Amino acid sequence: MTQQLRSREANTLSVWQVVELARHPKRPYTLDYIRRLAPDFVELKGDRMAANDPALVAGVGTWHGRTTMFMGHQKGRTLAERVGRNWGMMHPEGYRKAIRLAYQAAKFGFPIVSLIDTPGAFPGATAEERGIAAAIAAAIMAWFKVPVPVLAAVIGEGGSGGALGMGVADQVLMLENAIYSVAAPESAASIVWRDNSRKVEAAEQLQITSRDLLAMGVVEEIVPEPEGGAHLDFDAMAAALDEALWRGLQPFLAMERGALLQHRYDRYRYIDSLVGAQPHFGPKVEPK
Repeated sequence: MTQQLRSREANTLSVWQVVELARHPKRPYTLDYIRRLAPDFVELKGDRMAANDPALVAGVGTWHGRTTMFMGHQKGRTLAERVGRNWGMMHPEGYRKAIRLAYQAAKFGFPIVSLIDTPGAFPGATAEERGIAAAIAAAIMAWFKVPVPVLAAVIGEGGSGGALGMGVADQVLMLENAIYSVAAPESAASIVWRDNSRKVEAAEQLQITSRDLLAMGVVEEIVPEPEGGAHLDFDAMAAALDEALWRGLQPFLAMERGALLQHRYDRYRYIDSLVGAQPHFGPKVEPK
């Protein structure tokens, strides 16, 4: 199928159908990609302060002949794995682990690949007690100081600050049927209308699909998925992601440190400028 035909096919999917594909339980997860991109991957654990967060997989592997730091959310396949990995929702320890390893990568000049697939950071009381908001904020700030190339790809769900804490990068890609949003549609519907049954309506207004975000300039490239979705061909999907990431990395490998960090800063200043230009979401309030 040609890219043009695939594009037309993608446009026939409703936003909610894309949401369902992004959340498909058989969709490839971070480890499915890493094991194909870097078969010699070695996982590194712990934040060196409190604990290891299994919702985040991170470590080093050889990718195209270059040692690379990989990290990403891991949801788990079985119910036991999902409980153990907290459905890919990170605690504060996960963000501290990510930044610890990002600085480790910088020490040795390793590029970083971050794979995003989370409904959001863990919203429970234990995470709040340990400062999840502060941990995400510190991670976002720290990513702007990591002086090596950082590429991110939204491979499934990119939810709220839980995703953004792993998504500050020189270039961000999205898989064709991934979503990237300030909040899950159910959460947005509950907040705006106090009715999560309006999740489909919320999804349509949030502009969360890859084509929406590419058009706005929030992501740089859409990685096509196999016909029917990434879950139908792990190898083909990994090969497409591999090619897009490696091609995207090349310009940044040649950049001097100061220029690299300035580019990253400018990228997010541009995205910040888009916020005020977005249409109003939710119920309209008429002036009195």
